[in-house]
Amino acid sequence: MAAAASPLVPPITLLMRTVPCNLCGGTASTQVFASRLPDLRDRDVQEIFACTSSAYGECGPIVRCEACGFMYQNPQPDPAWILSAYEDVIDTRYEDEREGRLHTFRHELEQIGRLTEPGRVLDIGSHVGVFVEVARDMGWRAEGVEPSRWASRVARERGLSVTCGTLDDLHARADTYDLVTLWDVIEHLPDPSADLRRLHSLLRPGGLLAISTMDVDALVARLLGRHWPWYMQMHLFYFSRRTLSQLIEKAGYEVVEIRRHRRIVRAAYLVSRLERRVGSLYGPISRAVERSGVGRRLVTVDLGDIITLVARKPEMSPSERRNGHGAH
Repeated sequence: MAAAASPLVPPITLLMRTVPCNLCGGTASTQVFASRLPDLRDRDVQEIFACTSSAYGECGPIVRCEACGFMYQNPQPDPAWILSAYEDVIDTRYEDEREGRLHTFRHELEQIGRLTEPGRVLDIGSHVGVFVEVARDMGWRAEGVEPSRWASRVARERGLSVTCGTLDDLHARADTYDLVTLWDVIEHLPDPSADLRRLHSLLRPGGLLAISTMDVDALVARLLGRHWPWYMQMHLFYFSRRTLSQLIEKAGYEVVEIRRHRRIVRAAYLVSRLERRVGSLYGPISRAVERSGVGRRLVTVDLGDIITLVARKPEMSPSERRNGHGAH
């Protein structure tokens, strides 16, 4: 599908900024891994910021907060530049994994269905709208928001309710949604703490928040160290079960559950992730997989380093509970 012409506007200058810890606000940190991406100005945003990017291991310095242990990239690109990059992304390879994503999202909604009835759901970073489509077909009143002009247009052309933009472009009232989802999104946000607070106001009392993200404390992450593939430029923050729970609770939610997140993908997709690892061998391996027919098979991937957290907005605010409202 051809992309619409972009308006002729001056490009946003890349500025790097040193950021405090998003969890505790601390400014003292220790470098864990040195930068492997010397200058972002030389890189195509499609290569770095597309969902299907294979630029594994390429990112700026990874640090650990000395006060709370939270890990994140520091310095980071300016938020305006990051948003501009995501707005420009065109990721046609994303469609290659549509079938696997349908299965993955159905499974996640089935798990959430143990905790709540279908209602109104907002999907943050909905890309071409696969989750919005799945949720709609499972009885939810589903909508999404997505910064990529290309992806959000594809979603709308399929009849899905997806706004092009960010939370700033939504005009929803407080207490609107029964469920808000962020699938592989929170690690991309320049200020996840602030966004979680804003989403808290959009959820109705008792509403749910569902997040999937990488677990930097998982065994495979610790064993691979700097070679863990999820150290990527587009991933600004690296949560563990502990630090994600703390950030969620600090924003006013109550954690309901944390579980391993399983993904369903084509075997060919798994092979494609090896492209930068095996060099010239990738072509012959990929062709052999396709010729054998194995590439079309769906496989479940769960190495324990991706988690799903589900949290709830309390029925009453902390001040209401302290004042005894709702007591019998």
